[in-house]
Amino acid sequence: MRIATLLLLLAPALCLAEPASVIRATEMKQQPASDAPATGQLAENAKVEALERQGGWTRVRSAGGAEGWVRMLALRYEGAGAARQGDSGITQAINVARTGTSGTQVTTGVRGLDADQLANAKPNTAELKKLERYSAGKDAAAAFAERGPLRAQQVSYP
Repeated sequence: MRIATLLLLLAPALCLAEPASVIRATEMKQQPASDAPATGQLAENAKVEALERQGGWTRVRSAGGAEGWVRMLALRYEGAGAARQGDSGITQAINVARTGTSGTQVTTGVRGLDADQLANAKPNTAELKKLERYSAGKDAAAAFAERGPLRAQQVSYP
């Protein structure tokens, strides 16, 4: 019974916003979409609170209290779950419970090819033929260029 009471008392603390800063100057949007109206501008390194995430967007609150959506990759989280100077043991425990991390940084990447896969790579002629269906011949490309505001330009390669 005591544990349940303690969890109920700690529940509001688990819903706190995550502190973050803006990596580069960015607009806050009314909705999580690039074509949504802007609600404000955030300067580079501006401190914000990350309130919720939706797809590639995060709803934030600025230090001045303005709220809006920014691209998730425009934010740097400030040691999510990490102990900060002056944090008590209970605060550290709440941070771990709230963020699911003890301060260890996580990096997301794209899996590449290893050395064996590169050494043993073979062309896929069927896929190449599919791609060739999308190519345009010289005459088709010239006709397309004439219909639009395009002009020929020489590009030198090193």
